[in-house]
Amino acid sequence: MNPETGVNLRWPVLATAAALLMAAGAGATYFALRSASRAEREPAGMATAAPRGTSSSSPATAPHSGAPLPDVIVSLSPDAVARAGITVATVGTGGAASGLRLPGVVEPNAYRQVVVTTLVGGRITRVLVELGERVRRGQTMAQVFSPELAEAFTRYTSVRAELEAHERELARSEKLVEIGAASRQELERLHAEHTARRADVESARSRLELLGIPASELDKPAGQQVAASADVSAPIDGVVTERLVNVGLNVDPTTKLFTVVDLATVWVVADLYEKDFSRVRVGSPVTVTTGAYPDLAVEGQVSYIDPQVNAQTRTAKLRVEVRNPANQLRLGMYTDVRVRGVGGSAVPSIPRSAVQTVGEHHVVYLADPKQPGTFTEREVSFRLTSGKEAEVLSGVQAGDSIVTEGSFFVRAERERLGLRAPSAAPSSSGPMQTADHRQADTNVQTAKVLVGEKGYEPARVSLRAGTPAQITFVRTTDKTCGTEVVFPSLNIKRALPLNEPVVIAFTPSKTGEISFVCGLNMLRGTVAVQ
Repeated sequence: MNPETGVNLRWPVLATAAALLMAAGAGATYFALRSASRAEREPAGMATAAPRGTSSSSPATAPHSGAPLPDVIVSLSPDAVARAGITVATVGTGGAASGLRLPGVVEPNAYRQVVVTTLVGGRITRVLVELGERVRRGQTMAQVFSPELAEAFTRYTSVRAELEAHERELARSEKLVEIGAASRQELERLHAEHTARRADVESARSRLELLGIPASELDKPAGQQVAASADVSAPIDGVVTERLVNVGLNVDPTTKLFTVVDLATVWVVADLYEKDFSRVRVGSPVTVTTGAYPDLAVEGQVSYIDPQVNAQTRTAKLRVEVRNPANQLRLGMYTDVRVRGVGGSAVPSIPRSAVQTVGEHHVVYLADPKQPGTFTEREVSFRLTSGKEAEVLSGVQAGDSIVTEGSFFVRAERERLGLRAPSAAPSSSGPMQTADHRQADTNVQTAKVLVGEKGYEPARVSLRAGTPAQITFVRTTDKTCGTEVVFPSLNIKRALPLNEPVVIAFTPSKTGEISFVCGLNMLRGTVAVQ
């Protein structure tokens, strides 16, 4: 092989090798850029959730805080649906939503509540009833030994004996006057004395009757009369709600011994807001329900509306008298008072058994009428009532078909299939949150303030300067003026609906104190910025 021939044979090999190297470099660069682009679009460890109306076999992503959960499709076989006892019903409209809903408290009927006292002063010798015991009118509740009563008995016995002796003397004098052995003047004197003695006896007898001794006891012979002990009797039929005495206690007519309440009827007292005065009147029909007895619904009417308005809460007391034959309504029990026929928009209503909790979210399962065994898990926000129903604020509409019985089985199947990420970020929408509002950004500092009857709890919150902050306010009662929160220095004013978390977001720029107050400037709190 000559040199020229060797050179001619190596050039094609070198050209081919160079082309292959260039192609390999271009391919590596393409795949590297594609991988980087995908990493930017989809963080590692997160899968894409199925959109509404579609199914997914891979775990769905947990939404960012404040976003609703995406829908998830769950499919069950007909046999699984039958075994789980799944029941589907149509979402209706809550009838109670057309009325006015007020929180109420059961109180005793003040016209049927009696404070029991003694008519005589003395010492308690016997107590015959226990707390909570039912008593009948006239039943002896306690006995009192009374020196005052003993003295009154002694006087009555004395004047009664003197009257009997004087009556015998008068009878003898009348016979002597008839035979002329005594003067008529003497007889007239005896008659005057007899009248005075009878007056003394009646006075002593009246005194004993005022001290509670019955007339039948006073008519007995002197040796058979009752000793100096007085019975304390029940004035009405009812239940002993207070017992303030024990044996040996010294009492007088002003001492409170017992309280007896007739619980056949009770009062339900609610707070009526000023803005609703024109919607309610005496005689408006009312339905009273309780959380203790979800199946109990007591009908009644508004019997009284207080003419005075509370200056702090801007409410007036509304009273409903209801029957309580089984004593299920206990004093102090919280109730739900619904005044019917006052107007209002209808809202969807679902059974509470249809709702399942996923993390800090609440979901229901919609049934597809066209595809039996196919269910859609959808987040809802709602407001609980005192009965078995819940008023839906968002998520479903009247006419939708949802699972009312067996929803737990559908949820368990969804979890078994892994159709949703196990940790779902909390949602800030809806009044039924059960946990604090937190952001995904760990650099945001958070705090929670409850607004109750005693004011802000806590009334002082500590934050760091220069770091974004979020304070969640939750008003837990209607018996407060804190229906609004105001940050005067930040020019922030927000309404606080009942049991709905409201987030105030800001960034404290410098150290110091930031005050917040209620709308009436009566409740006060402080944010300490360090």
